[in-house]
Formats: sequence, structure tokens, C-alpha cells
Amino acid sequence: MAWWTLAALLLCLSIVCCEESIEEFTSSTLINNVVQDPLTGRIYVGAVNAIYQLDSLLKQEKKVETGPKRDSRHCTPPIQSCHDAKWTDNTNKLLLVHPSNGSLIVCGSLFKGICSLQNLSNINQMIYYSDSKGEKTYVASSEEMVSVVGVMSTFTKESKDTFDVFVVGKGYGSQDNTKLISTRILQDFDDWVVFENIVEASAVQATPFVQKYMHNFRYSFKESGFIYFLFTRTRGVPDNKNFTFISRLCEDDHHYYSYTELQLSCGPNNLYNKAQAAFISSPGEKLAQYLSASGQYGQVQSQDKILFVASSTDEDKPRSGLCMYPLRSINQQIMEIISACYTKNGKIGNKIAVDSPYTTSNQLCLNAVSQDTLIKYKCGADFLPSPLASTPDFALPAQAVHTTTDLLTAVAIAVETEHTVAFLGTSNGKMYHVHLSSIPEVYRTVPGPSSGEAVNKHLLFDRNHSHLYVTTGKKISMVPVEKCDMKKDCKSCMDLKDPYCGWCVLEGRCTRKSDCRKAGEEKHWLWSPQKQCVEITSFQPPNLSCRKTQKVDINVVSLPSIGGDDSLKCIFGNSESEAQMSDSTVTCDLPKVTEIPVTPRNKDFVQVPVKIFVNDEVELASSYFTFYNCSAATRKAENTPCMSCVEREWSCQWNTRDFICSDSDDSGDNSVIRHKEGNKCPVFENPHPSLIPVGYETSIEFTGENLHVYEGREFKIGTELMVPTEEMVTKKDSSYSFKGYKFAYDEAQTVNVLFYIKDAKTDKKIDSKLNVTLYNCAMGREDCSLCKSADPIYKCMWCDETKSCEYQKRCRSAEESDCPNPEITDIIPRYGPLKGGISVTIKGSNLGIVKEDIESITVAGQPCMHQEEKYSVSTSVVCEISGVEQKHSGVVEVKVKGGKSGTSSVVFTYRDPRPERVQPNRGPQAGGTLITITGTDLETGSKDDLNITVGGVVCIVETFQKNITCKTGQYKVQKVPSDNLTVTVRYGKNTTKDVPTPFRFFENPKLDHHYPETSFVCGGRKIFIIGTGFDLIQNAAMKVVSSSEQSGVTSPLKFEVEVKGKNDTVMQFSSPTVKVTDGIASLRAFIIMDNIELELKPFDYHPDPTFEENQKRIVSENTIISVTGKGFAKAMTAQEAEAFVGDVSCVVSTLQDDKLFLDWTQPSSHFKRPKRDTNSDLLELKIKFGHGQWIVGSVEYEKKTEAPLDIIIPAVIAPMVVIIIVSVYCYRRKSQQAEREYEKVKHQLENLEESVRDRCKKEFTDLMIEMEDHTSDLSEARIPFLDYKTYTDRVFFLPSKDGANDVMITGKLDIPEARRATVTQALNQFSNLLNSKPFLINFIRTLEGRPDFNARSRGYFASLLTVALHGKLEYYTDIMRTLLLELMEQYVQSKNPKLMLRRSETVVERMLCNWMSICLYQFLKDSAGEPLYKLFKAIKHQVEKGPVDAVVKKAKYTLNDTGLLGDDVEYCTLTLQVLVHGEGPDVTLVKVLNCDTVSQVKEKIIEQVYKNLPYSQRPKVESVTLEWRPGSTGQILSDLDLTSQKEGRWKRMNTLAHYNVRDNATLVLSRVLHPLQSYDQHQDSHEERNALLEDDKVFHLVRPAEELDEVKSKRGSMKDKSMTKAITELYLTRLLSVKGTLQQFVDDFFRSVLCSSVVPPAVKYFFDFLDEQAQKHDNVDDETIHIWKTNSLPLRFWVNILKNPHFIFDVHVNEVVDASLSVIAQTFMDACTKSEHKLSRDSPSNKLLYAKEISTYKKMVDDYYKGIRQMVPVSDQDMNTHLAEVSRSHTDKLNTQVALHQLYQYASKYYDVIITSLDEDPAAQNKQLTLRLQQIAAALENKVTDL
Repeated sequence: MAWWTLAALLLCLSIVCCEESIEEFTSSTLINNVVQDPLTGRIYVGAVNAIYQLDSLLKQEKKVETGPKRDSRHCTPPIQSCHDAKWTDNTNKLLLVHPSNGSLIVCGSLFKGICSLQNLSNINQMIYYSDSKGEKTYVASSEEMVSVVGVMSTFTKESKDTFDVFVVGKGYGSQDNTKLISTRILQDFDDWVVFENIVEASAVQATPFVQKYMHNFRYSFKESGFIYFLFTRTRGVPDNKNFTFISRLCEDDHHYYSYTELQLSCGPNNLYNKAQAAFISSPGEKLAQYLSASGQYGQVQSQDKILFVASSTDEDKPRSGLCMYPLRSINQQIMEIISACYTKNGKIGNKIAVDSPYTTSNQLCLNAVSQDTLIKYKCGADFLPSPLASTPDFALPAQAVHTTTDLLTAVAIAVETEHTVAFLGTSNGKMYHVHLSSIPEVYRTVPGPSSGEAVNKHLLFDRNHSHLYVTTGKKISMVPVEKCDMKKDCKSCMDLKDPYCGWCVLEGRCTRKSDCRKAGEEKHWLWSPQKQCVEITSFQPPNLSCRKTQKVDINVVSLPSIGGDDSLKCIFGNSESEAQMSDSTVTCDLPKVTEIPVTPRNKDFVQVPVKIFVNDEVELASSYFTFYNCSAATRKAENTPCMSCVEREWSCQWNTRDFICSDSDDSGDNSVIRHKEGNKCPVFENPHPSLIPVGYETSIEFTGENLHVYEGREFKIGTELMVPTEEMVTKKDSSYSFKGYKFAYDEAQTVNVLFYIKDAKTDKKIDSKLNVTLYNCAMGREDCSLCKSADPIYKCMWCDETKSCEYQKRCRSAEESDCPNPEITDIIPRYGPLKGGISVTIKGSNLGIVKEDIESITVAGQPCMHQEEKYSVSTSVVCEISGVEQKHSGVVEVKVKGGKSGTSSVVFTYRDPRPERVQPNRGPQAGGTLITITGTDLETGSKDDLNITVGGVVCIVETFQKNITCKTGQYKVQKVPSDNLTVTVRYGKNTTKDVPTPFRFFENPKLDHHYPETSFVCGGRKIFIIGTGFDLIQNAAMKVVSSSEQSGVTSPLKFEVEVKGKNDTVMQFSSPTVKVTDGIASLRAFIIMDNIELELKPFDYHPDPTFEENQKRIVSENTIISVTGKGFAKAMTAQEAEAFVGDVSCVVSTLQDDKLFLDWTQPSSHFKRPKRDTNSDLLELKIKFGHGQWIVGSVEYEKKTEAPLDIIIPAVIAPMVVIIIVSVYCYRRKSQQAEREYEKVKHQLENLEESVRDRCKKEFTDLMIEMEDHTSDLSEARIPFLDYKTYTDRVFFLPSKDGANDVMITGKLDIPEARRATVTQALNQFSNLLNSKPFLINFIRTLEGRPDFNARSRGYFASLLTVALHGKLEYYTDIMRTLLLELMEQYVQSKNPKLMLRRSETVVERMLCNWMSICLYQFLKDSAGEPLYKLFKAIKHQVEKGPVDAVVKKAKYTLNDTGLLGDDVEYCTLTLQVLVHGEGPDVTLVKVLNCDTVSQVKEKIIEQVYKNLPYSQRPKVESVTLEWRPGSTGQILSDLDLTSQKEGRWKRMNTLAHYNVRDNATLVLSRVLHPLQSYDQHQDSHEERNALLEDDKVFHLVRPAEELDEVKSKRGSMKDKSMTKAITELYLTRLLSVKGTLQQFVDDFFRSVLCSSVVPPAVKYFFDFLDEQAQKHDNVDDETIHIWKTNSLPLRFWVNILKNPHFIFDVHVNEVVDASLSVIAQTFMDACTKSEHKLSRDSPSNKLLYAKEISTYKKMVDDYYKGIRQMVPVSDQDMNTHLAEVSRSHTDKLNTQVALHQLYQYASKYYDVIITSLDEDPAAQNKQLTLRLQQIAAALENKVTDL
């Protein structure tokens, strides 16, 4: 056995050697950064919460846990005293190797980005860390998305002390410092501490601009005394487009005076504008030559440095390109920018070349300096302008040398044998290997180590550049840069086109050049991209007879010189011979004749493989040598044996005497035809006639050439169609003939016939070129016209005798001169539109011979224009019909030349198609929706005449029958949902029909996530796709394709399954079963939805699990069965797996990767089980994973001794009966008395307990159902925002005493026409007066000083003032600020500043409220409006899901305990089919409750039918009637009628249950002209109506408790009633149910309002104003400022909008919804207060409901206020610009004149007081304000003045 073991070991070793395993390391968390120690080759990995130290083979050496730790972005380290701290992950932001002192710089996201120093040899050893040095040591960022890069450098102080430092480039985080560039010291020195920023350069890190420019640092490096940073940023303009910049600063620049930015442009017009990754490297010699030759980069040397940048577009699906920038070109361009600023006022060629990105100054380059200064101060100086940046016109351009539709995320460059290779990583895990040459080429594409995850930008080479460290997600892989050795022959090596690879000729291997022994010698190593192997190009002689042998010279291309110890040999088939080499020729001996293989039967040659070997082992080249066989040459064309012999490429000759083909020789035999002397061959040719009819014997004559050798011989002729007949040839003079043959052939009109000629004596064939055409007149000419149209050369005629087309000599009757009348057999189509314009095809026979024969065509009596180009002889005529006035039918008549005509037996009908409806009426933007158009007479014309468009988008017709179906195309307009689009059906040229019902395109479905993400290749696993918009899709499928990553081409292997089930947000598939050919890694999954195809990522297939065969088991009841194997958990869970013992299922309780456990319960006796006395007790144990099934063993029941039933039953039952009887007797005896005394209490408690149990269970079930369904109806509706005017009217004036009838809302002033012009002029003067600040301030102070000017008047006055001054909101704001300062001073002086702004008791407080409403309108529309509307709709939806009492306004589902319906109302949901009278046959399905009143049903119907209309445009409930049609008659439904039920003095409102309306009932909704009459129309008499109105005590679901008790007392016993009386507190669980359902919507609204990343400028402006004023007063603390801000924004504006959604939306808010909104509004108010709310059992339910969330909301408010404080300030100028834009956009829509008129009413009312006040005001006197007011009063109301 020893030799067998050794052989197996060697085999294993050989396999391991052939397949190089990829070294990998996997982190438990996402990897952020990867660096390498250049001295040791170690790899250091910075991941979330960990740092790893790996050796060069990725084996883990050390690990340091860096998180999670308790932290808060709002707290300053050390963090111990921070109350907001919580467990936070630590993202690695920066990782740098500091090799000079053996340390690793580690910076994380915790604790404001503090760094530490770890030992390079052992990272567990911390060299330095401190979190107590303050902000100056905060290096990185605490925000995950902020980019950080760094580079090691040195710093020399003025004292000549030199330190190691690292220079950091960092983006901006909201909680970070704002330094873009910082220099960090690595040791303590003087006042500096480790990690302190030792360079202060405010110009490069100006606070207001960092956030504006949005820097994203991608790469940094140091070269030749400069430090470079590559980053993207915006230009600070509103479009936020990113541009790529490289910045440079001198390494010894202590103040960043040299900091200069240069824009880099990549691709045409800077298409690839956003840098993703970069790499600095020298180019190979070849690439340097190409760059120099291109002329774009100047002279480039191989030792120069090139910056390779992978950039992308700024698109949703970005494209990418690789651009190259020589560092010399970058430096030259930067110097030109600097020179232009220093010496040319910032211009180059009269164009501005210099920008100053981080200063507001536009005069940076105005002071020119001398050129000497530029040279002297290359690194800038404090008196020279900085920082500088290039303008777009002077960006450094580069062409993209490689482009891809993938997003490039990583780049690394290597140089191999003077050639440059780029390794490019993508966002989907691919790696492109690109040869950068004059024509860059992707020579290899491979999936990343974790296919589907983005490749990290940190690509590193190992120390000998043989491997690349590739990072994706949580994994690092050590991937070889080449796989040359995997290719075993030269061709496959060349096919690689890999610059690393070449063919080592003498070793017969594909290797790198360095691995080939004689690679330095010419042609010994052949480079792969040149695609030239050692090849045999020719032989001399090129071929040889198989009857000969000799030496052969073989010409070999790319043959290296071979000598010394190397030897050559040739192998021809099985024959070997030594070879001699001379230059590129190898001479060998051919094999012996006996060793040449036999010629194949169907060929005249045989090819023998030829191989040239070096040193007996290595094959240099191979080909085939040809040996020909002349005796087989005639096989190619047996009818011309001589020609076949001598005209082939072989050297053969033909013996005419012996009829033999043989090898050429030099004999002088005259009977021999030599090679290539085919013109001397004996041959018969030139047959006449060449056309022969079928069925008629025709004599054929022909000639002969070179027949003297056969003088006196007889010949015979034949062909395949004559077999077995052969005819003798007759010779006459110099020609030959044979009498002919009556051929039979009916497979085609014509066929070629080739005759052979034989020597009659020897029966040998002589060359024959006798080729004639045999034709059949009857084939394809079934009627007279077709026959007459035949070519005259055929001599066909229509034979009247046979009624068929015959050869004229075969017909015994005379030829008919005229054909019969035309016959019409069919018309296509048979229906046409009234306007004509479609083509009609008339089929038949004898419809003319040529198109000119058609004289006229009429269709249903109307002329039809002949379309000659579509004419088919005799059988088909096509014409275009003309139009008619009305529908009618008629026959089709065709008149042909000769006065003949034909009439159809079928009729053609003109009719008017009427498309009426499109179903479905919506679809995705991508198209692919199959829509069905229904209507009447749609099948008019033909499918070819039909053209359908949907709003201009072509809809491809699929079926054309009674209904039409077509598939929509792509809707290319960006706006979705689209407007209502018209579906247009076009019939031919003239008829266009619009379908009345529109079609709309909606946003394409989106995939959010899916689960699970794996499957076995056997498939069948349930895959759930979660997303939105799935209800738009008609057909969905999951497709898995096997893609060939090597070539980048998708192979045809495809596996697809249809969707198993779907709704709007979820789709379910069963994973397809796949057959793997290219490896599992090549499988990609896609979801196909109509026209949309989206890749499912990540989704991985795993090999099917393997099971170990289990032995037979004996099981009993409740046995656990264990099954072992491998790979179970890769793509399966215990819940999904199935197991069966026989046919009985058992539960998979536990599933691990290598074992699973089954809970087996033996089936009861009623299951069918095998008999125990047979061998069938063994049952198969089967495991099922999806579609995969495995038999893993067998199971046998444990045999038990069974007692007979006749013993068991008495033994068990008899004692039980005795026990029960005794127990009952004792119980009854002892408890009889207690039962009588406690019967009532006991009975009540039992009922109460049962009731609580049932109702809690029911409420819990409701909650679970609602949490699944509550979003079902919210995604479709358009948000009905009010326009600006209506919004301001409702906010300002709807709460007034007149409400909606307020004159400011109606806009109607009662002014006589005669005075209108005067009043208008006076009001304009009054407006000018109001724009005088002294007057307006005096006016307001005077009014507020009047005791009768109450709070309501002040609020109304402020709203009027807001409208009047809307045209000058800047002025309005100034007035408001002035009044607020006065108000603030009053409260501060009164020692109670916290009360300020609490109530709207002053004009300025209401002005502030209005100001906020104006400034936040756009924010409402853009951000907060949608979550608010969804919250409102969600509340309304939840309320209406359950009963709502129409009288007491209480609901089962509410957030307000006072509005909670206390009784448990029985109800069920009904789906009604509603028809709207006068609006077509369309049925709308509406869900209602059977306990709803008729009015409630009407409301729900109107809501559903008119859901696309805003509330104000919908019909009102009182304006419609509802009719139920249970049968042939209808019944009008109303809330009260004579059938209403009475209970004492109470009358119950009618419900659907009262009318017994069933599910799916049909109701008709009709509008009435006069709503008040609707009640009268349906009463039998006025007496009946009066009877209804006598009793005004009406209830719906519940009655007041006191009335209920009164009824009960009259009825006597209350025993049963008291048991079922509802306890209101019992139903408080419903509050939790509704709260849980709405929680997400409440949170979303709060988040949208309290989001500090999107803050309206007005809020920032006003909050800063409050902060600024608070600092001026000592007694204003932080809590007071918090209260001021809360009172000014959340309580003054947001609570108002939250409680009144109809202020911003066109909706109706009923009392029940309003009650729930009030609870949420109160919660919002509580969250904004600083005081703690102490709750107890006695607290109101509304407070308790959100008690848990209040702390979270309070923190949101605090964070919101802090975030606003940290924002960039909004200047007065910016605020005024914003306000001016609001004024310009909306003022003309407001009732400004009405507002002025109403304001004047106040001036008129307090006229005297105002005049007195103005007279006492010096400022007013200076401006003559009193006089101006008097003039206005005189004009407006003829007031007597002192003028």
C-alpha cells in the first residue's frame, strides 16, 4: 500500500501546485483604510471598531479593538461627564505608517477625531494617546461621510529644529473644526503637544466657505519638496456640481502661502468631473514615448511622475474614465497661475485665469510684483496673494485613456518590462486590467473577491509587485497580478494579451520575462500582446503524393536561434526524424510511404500532423503536411473525371485511354493529359435546346471537343431523373444528339439536369458539361392569368381542355384568347373606417396579368385607389379606400382590361370605431405595460393600419381583435407622475380616435432591499423583494445568468422563474434552479419587471449541501433526529427547511452549517402507517431545501407492547367516573350556600375577566394587522398644496370672527363706482404713509395704548399689516425687529423674560407669527409638507377603519381618550361597487363599514371617486344622493326615514346594516340641483316628513349613559345589562394600537421639522437675532433663550400648522381627526419645553401615551437648536435678498388694497388719538405725517380737517 499512498500524495501536491490559492483576510466589520509598511511588507488594516496587523501573506498577527465606545458628537473629550454619550462605532478615518520611528498613526471617528500612535511591530502596544488636550488635537472627523487623507512630512522651525509631522486634508463635518489643511506634529515641543496643528493659515480654512464648497479629499502624496492633495469640490454656486482639483503647497511652507489649486479636466468638456481615486507612478518607457508623441503633455521621460486619476460623471448611473496628468505639466500650469496673479493682474491672454476660492475679495491679484519676486518667493510670502486657484478656462485637460459604464473606485499602476498596466476597481467588485499603450486595451476583467461589493480605493502591491492587495467590504485578498502559468500553450498565452506574460520558447511555458531562462536573447521570449507564436508558415514542397517520400524544408516564423546543447527533431504522425536548422528553416525527412495514413473515402488527400520539438520535450510549433492521392481525385466531380484530375492543385495526370488519374511523370504517352491542361480533356458540351418541358419528349443536340481519341466509339447518355434508363447517343456530322426523354417532375417550376456520357464499350465516364433546365408550366400557375404571365420562352398556354397551364405542344385544344372573369375569394380587412385611408387587399384569381390590367376597383360602392406597387399577378390587388358619410356595407368589384369584372361574395363594411376605455390606466415610466383598449367596432382595418400612441409615446400593437392590446414604450419626460395623457388610436391615414379615459406614467418601481440574499443552486428558496411601485407591474420574473467575466460577454446560459405573488411593496419569487458551468461566482441575479431589469445585489448562489448517509434509526414518540453534513446554513434556515419521515412532515428545530435537528412526533393511529408485521416498517428520511431533495437515511418505529383496548378502557374510565361523581357531590354540598349568596358577584367577575381577555386579544390582533396595512393608501395621492394666497388667507384670517366670510378672504369691498378711483388713490397714499417707519411705529403704539384694542383686534391688525406691507418684506422685517427689541426690553426689565412671546397679546407677536408663516411656506412645500400630509392621511385612514359615531363624534380608533368610542360595536367591512350617474359605466370599488351612516358612506364614496380632485372641487355630501339597486328597483338611502328604528324617544340613524346592504352591492351616486329638495323628493307625503321631524332625539352607535340608565330602569331588571356594560378604560389599549400604527408618520414629521441639515434661512436668521440680543442682557440664561426660540417657531408656527392641516392643504379636517392631531400637537409642545413632566397613574391618558417618546423628541429639539447655532450665519443682505424674492413672487396675488382699506378703518376709528400722538412726535412733525394723514382722511371719508 506504500506506493499507492505515495502516488495519492503526489497527485494532491500536483493539484495544489496547479491551482494557486488566493490568500484572504476577513474582518468582522467594514474596512475603511489599508496601508503597508515599505520596510517589512506588513499590512495594517483600519476597520470599524478594530485595527489589524497582518503579515505580507495576510495572516493576522495582532488586533486592537477601537470601539464601540461611549461617545457623543456634542460632547468634548474626555467623555466621562457627558450625559448624552451612547455606544458608538469607531470608523477608522486615517491610517499612516511612520517608519522612521516605527509607529502607526491611527485616527478614528470617536472623540472628535482624536488620533493615537501604535507600535508598528506590535500594534497592541500604544505609544501615545491623550483625549484631554482639547480642540487643537482633533485631527479627523466624527462623521462617517467626511473624507480624510494624510501624508508624512517634516517641519523645520526657525530655530532649525526639524520635526516629523503629517499633513492632513479633511472635508467638513457639522461637528468638526473647519481646517481644510492642517500640519500635525508627532512630538511635544515647547508649547506644542502631539497631534497639535502647528500651522495656522486662516486663508485656507475660512469658516463660511467650507460648507459651501463641499470638499471630498481622495488622495495625497509628496514629491520633490511639494505636498499634493487631490479632491473634489463645488464652485460654491447653487448647482452643486463637483469638479476635480489638485492643490499644491511647499513642504517647508510654514503658513500655506504657497497653497494653490489647479482644476483638472478629464474627458471631452470635462465629462468625468468627479475624481474617485488616484495613483502616482512613473510611466513605462513605452507609455512615456506615447505621451511625448501625442504632443499634449510635452516631453515625458520614463523616470517622470504621472498622476493617474479615475474620475466619474455626476449622474445617477455614473460613467467613468481614467486620465493621466504628468506632474511636470501640473507644476507648470500651477506656476503659470501663480505668475499670472503676481505679474499680470490674474490674466492670461486677456482672460481671467486666477480665482480666489476662500476669500470674498475679487481684488486679489491687482498689485503686480516683479518677475524676480516670483523667482525669489517660489513658496509665497505674507505680502503675496494667497490662496490661489485656476479658473475653469485654465483647467489642465486630459483625454480619458479608458472609459467604462461602471463606476471606478480604485486605481493602481505597475510597470512591467517597459510597459504600463493599470488595475482599476469598480463599485460592483470588478477588476479591470488595462494595458496603457498607444491604444489602451482591457485585456482582462475579473470579479472582485466579493463580487458585488465596491473595491476600496486603497490598492497596494506587495514588495516584489507580484501580487495586489484588493479590499472589498470586509475582505482583503492577495490577488496575483498575472496568471501566466495557467496557460499551457502558446496560443492561449498570446490570447491573454497580458503585458506581464510571454511564451518562453525553449521551455514551453507562459511566464513573466524575468522567469524565462534566455529571455534576453532574440525570439526566446515572445510577448503576449504581440500575439505572435512560433508558427510553421509553409513547406517546400507544399505537398507530396502519398506514393512518394523525400526531405522537406519547413519555414518557421519567430524561430529563435537554437544551438549548443539544444537539439531539434520533427515528428510526422508516428514518424520521427532529426532536424537541421538554417536561419528560419528546419529541414526534416518525410515518413516512409508505408507509414502514410490511408486516404479518407470522401477526400483525395490526407493531412499528417507535423510537430517540431526542442530537446525532445518542448514543442516549438505544429502544423499539417498534405499527402495527395491522384487515384481519388475524380471523386470530386464524377461527370468530369479528366477535369477533376488535372485541374486540382495536386500534380496529377489523366490517361484518356485507360480512364485513370495518376501521379505526373515525364513519359511521352500521347494519351496522357498533363497537370493543368484541362483544355485538352475530351468533353461533350453546348446542349440545345437548354429548356426542356416536363412530360414531353424533346430531342437534345450537343457538340464534342477533343474526342479524336475516341474515334469510332459509341456513347450513351443518362441522368439521375432517367435512372435506370440510359439512351444511346447519335452522331451526325460533327454534332451529337439523343431523342429525348419524357421527364416527370413536380417539386418546383424549374430544376437543373446534368447529363453524363459513358463510353458504351467500357462503361467509363467521359467529361460532360451537358446542363439543361427542366420546367413545369403547371407549377405555380393555377389560373389563366398566371399562365399567360409566364415567360414566353417556356411556351406555356392555358389549356381549355384540361383547365390547367400546359406546355403548348401537350394541349390538343386551341389556346384561349381571353381569360375567365376575375374571381374574388377574400377581402382583408372586411371593415374600414368611415374616413377611409386604409389599404384593402383583394385576393382571388384571374385578377389581371400586369398591374395595368386593373381598370377600376370599388369597395362598397366607393372608388378605391389601386396601389400598383403592391400588385401580385392574378392573385392579389391592393387599394386604398376613400371615405363615406355614414356606416354602410357593400361588395367589392374589380374591373380588368377586356371588359371583365369580378364581384366578391363577402361584403365590406364602413363603420366608425369608438375606443372607450383603457385598462390599466397607469404604468411605469420605463414602459412595457400591456394596455387593453375596449370599445365598439375596434376591429376595423388591419393590424398594419393601426398606430397607437400614449401622449406621444408609441404603443406597439400586440393583438388586434374585438379588443386591442398594445405595449407602451418608454416615457422620456422627466416629470413623473405624468399629467393625464391621451391615448390616441389612428386607423390608416385619416382616422384618429382619442380614448376618453387617460393614461398616466408613474415613477419606475424601486427595489429597496431583499431577503434572503443567498440560495443553493438547486433553487426553490423563497426570495422576498421589498420596494415600491410593484402594483404598476404586470409581469415580473427573477432571472439568473451565468456571465463570462473573462471576456466580459454574457453567455447564453439563463435561468428564469415567474413571480409567485406580489403587492405594491412586496414580490415573492422562488430562486431559479441553475446549472453552473463557469463557477458560482459568475452567477448574477436580476429582477425583470416589464421593461425594467434591475440587478439584485447582493445575491449569491452556493453549492448544494452535502449530507452524510445516516444509518437506520429506531424512533419513538417525541424523538429528536440528528442529520449531519456540510453547507446547510449557507442558504437555508430552520424555518424554511422541510423534513419528512415517509410521507409525514416533521419540524426542523435547529439548523447549523454541519448539522440539523428534527423534532419527530409519532403520528396518531388515524394516520396511515405501515403494518408492523411486514418489512415496510422502514421509512425514508427525506430532507428538502427548496427544490432540492435528499434521502439521508431510514427510520423505523420503536415496537411497543400494546395492551388491548377492552382492558384499557374499563381500567381508565371507571375510576375517573367514580372520582368525578364524588367530587361533584362534595363540591355541591360545601358550596351551595356560598353560591347563592355570591352568585351575582361571581357571575359579574367571570364575565368581566372573559371580556378583558377577549378584547385585549382582539386589540392586539388589530394592532398587528394595522402595522402591516397602514401605508397602503398613502403613496398614490398627489399632495394638494394650497396656493400662496389661499395659504396666507387661511393662516392670517380664517381664525377671525367672520371666518371664511372675512372681507380679506372674499376680497369684496362695498365702494361706490363713482368713488372707486378716489379711494384707490387715497389708499396708495396711505400705503406710502405706512412705509414711513416713524408713522407706523407711532400708529402701532397708539393703537396698543387703547384699552378697547383687544388681543383679537391686535392679531387681526397685524395680519392686515402683513398683507399691506407684503411688497416690502425687508421693511416689514425691520419694523418687526424694532418692535421686538422694545418688547424684549420690557420683559427683561420686568425680571420675567421667560414669558416673552408666550402669547399673541401684542401686534409684534402676531407679526412674528405671520413672518414665520411667509418665510416657511416654501419649506413646507419642499420638505415638511409631505410628511405632514402623510400623517394627516394616516390618521384619517386609521379613524375610518373603525366605527365613528356620527352624533357624538367618537371613534374606535383615535389618539384622544375623550374621543374614544367606549362600546364594542360589532361591524364588518363591505366593498361597494359605485356608479356615478352621468359619468360613464366605470365602477369604483369603495370600502365602507356596515355600521356607517348614509352620510358617512357618501363621504367615503366621494373621497374615493374624486380622489384626484382637491377637497374644494369635490361635491359636498348634501349635494348628492345615494341609490341602492338590489334588484330591478332602486332604493334611495338616507340617514333618517320612516324605516328608522326607534328606542323609546330615541331614533337610530340609518346605516348600511339597517338597509341590509351586502358586500359587493351596487350603489349609484347622483348629484342634485337643489340639495334642500333632495329630502322632499323621496318622501311619500309631507306628513311622513313631519313625522320624522317630530322627535329630535337622534343617536347613531351609542346613547348618553344617563338616557340609557333611564330606559333600563323602566324595563326593570338590570342584571344582564350590568354584566355587559362597557368599562371605558378597558378600551385604552386602542390608543396604543393607533399610536403604534402612526408612530412612523409622527416620527417622520418631527424629523422633517427638526432637521438641522435643512433649515430655512429665516429660522437661522431669527434664532441668531435672539442669541445676539440675549448676550446683551445678564438675566437671560440658556433656558430663557430656549423658551424664546420655542415660543417663536415650534409653538407659534408648527403647532398651528399641525393642528390645522387645512391651512396648507386643500383638505377637510373633521372633529375626530382634529382630536388626534391635537394629541400630537400637545406632544410636540411638550417636547419643546425644558421643564420635566412628572407622570403618574393619575396623569391624563393623552400625556401617558407619548411619555416614552418625549425624551427622544426633547433631544431632537435640543440637537435642532444646537445645529442651527453652528450653521453659517445668514447675513442681513442674504435675508433681504430672500425676502425680496418672496415679495416679488407673491405680492400681486394678495388683496393689498382691501388690507389697506381695513387698516384705515382702525386709523379712522382712532383718528383723533393718532393725530394727537403724531403732533407730539418731533420725527413725525419733520415729515409732516399729520398733514399726510389728514389729506388721506379727507379723500377717503370727507373728514373735516384743518387744511
